[in-house]
Amino acid sequence: MTPEQLRDVVRSAVAAAVARGALAVDVPDDVVVERPKNPEHGDYATNVALRLAKAAGRPPREVAELLAAELRAAEGIASAEVAGPGFLNVVLAKDALGQIAVRVVTAGDAYGRTDVLAGQRLNLEFVSANPTGPVHIGGTRWAAVGDALGRLLTASGAEVTREYYFNDAGAQIDRFARSLMAAAAGQPVPEDGYAGAYIDDIAAEVVAAEPGVRELPAAEQQERFRIRGVDLMFAEIKRSLAEFGVVFDVYFSERTLHETGALEKAIARLREQGHVFEADGAVWLRTTDFADDKDRVLVKSDGEYTYFAADCAYYLDKRERGFDKVVIMLGADHHGYIGRYKALVAAAGDDPDVHLEILIGQLVNLVRNGEPVRMSKRAGTVVLLEDLVEAIGADAARYALARASVDQQIDLDLDLWSRRTNDNPVFYVQYAHARISSVLRNAAELGLPLGDPAAVDTGTLAHPREGDLLRALGEFPRALTSAAELRAPHRVARYLEELAGTYHRFYDSCRVLPRGDEETTSLHTARLWLCAATATVLRNGLGVLGVHAPERM
Repeated sequence: MTPEQLRDVVRSAVAAAVARGALAVDVPDDVVVERPKNPEHGDYATNVALRLAKAAGRPPREVAELLAAELRAAEGIASAEVAGPGFLNVVLAKDALGQIAVRVVTAGDAYGRTDVLAGQRLNLEFVSANPTGPVHIGGTRWAAVGDALGRLLTASGAEVTREYYFNDAGAQIDRFARSLMAAAAGQPVPEDGYAGAYIDDIAAEVVAAEPGVRELPAAEQQERFRIRGVDLMFAEIKRSLAEFGVVFDVYFSERTLHETGALEKAIARLREQGHVFEADGAVWLRTTDFADDKDRVLVKSDGEYTYFAADCAYYLDKRERGFDKVVIMLGADHHGYIGRYKALVAAAGDDPDVHLEILIGQLVNLVRNGEPVRMSKRAGTVVLLEDLVEAIGADAARYALARASVDQQIDLDLDLWSRRTNDNPVFYVQYAHARISSVLRNAAELGLPLGDPAAVDTGTLAHPREGDLLRALGEFPRALTSAAELRAPHRVARYLEELAGTYHRFYDSCRVLPRGDEETTSLHTARLWLCAATATVLRNGLGVLGVHAPERM
């Protein structure tokens, strides 16, 4: 019996008490069932009696005693006791607790998935680095966290579109093109340009593709370097992200907003809402009406659209595509962006608390041998995605970056994350999966298949370590749901580490396979199911983080 199933049993107990006139309350839609901190207090605890007491007009303990009587009569419940001011401590029958293992293995890849966010259409935008250079370490963190969050939200029933917005219009693209031109001519890049070996590489690729490009007039030459250079750079960005396991559903070009009239349309929409005004020859959005610290320019006095105008058009484009909420993941230097973006959402007639969510991430520092790592061979001044993967591998990089709360700065120790020892968290979790895979292979070689799930005697799983592991497995759906609702993939990583530790303690205490000529018993089979269930949850959890679950290490 999983916590979700027990929750239904508790609700049924309330309904039964109401039906026979012992309790005059509305049956709650949801019941809280938690694992008590002290294992001596039972497998699970609920505060349902405390919640219902006021409506029932009776003391909480009296309500709890009524419900305890109902629960004791329910199938799969070994005991139900009243504790403290009115808590109910529940102990499951051994076979009911053991059935968690059967349910996990039977569900397979689907175990942990829920429909708590069903009906929500979310646009999740992350990374969105300018196509003027490779993905740096900050963007790499968002790639790992954003992709994990997308997987989490999907596992919780939401319809998620992962989107990458690339700023292929504006002054930074002009500087990029001029940098390529300078590199192709063997000249130093402009002071405000981009430097690094990648600039030389792309410039050479442009010249190879268009041998006569350097003979063109300067303006035309710059345009050719811009078009082809951006295409080459963005192709590299997509390739490096794909090799990291991150692929987007939509790659949205800022230039399309300029080319399709979306900017004009957005300003017209905002004007209709009564929030656009003109001053000093420019067109403004009166964002101070919506708690922004100052009004924002949409069109400069020279007729050029601002980045903020593109933000307005892009947000409206997303909403017109049918998304209920726009979720944007931004770097640590974008705190000032929150107020203006909320204001534009409100100015468009939407509710920022309903239709917008902005997540701000903190910086990543790399450390090797106790010293900070700040240089990249290709970029010169910043550390890139490829540098991190080369140092510790894609799995360790994704796990390490997703393991910390996004609002925390990370000091990522490259020495630690490259070790094949238990102090490396990703190794610890992956090793647990590989260890179980080895057990299951050995069982198959001994002719011990899992067999029919209906024939498993889960009541034999009576050892305290087995109970700990079963309860931990039962928590997985709630761990995913909580992580999704809080936008906190790091909670999945911490759950997996706890689960791996619980499994290792079980394995050290409970013999899974028979020794020598020892007869195979129902306990051996039940423990194999428990091992298989643990492997399933480890595999599903690592999958949410975009990390492999190896069968051999």
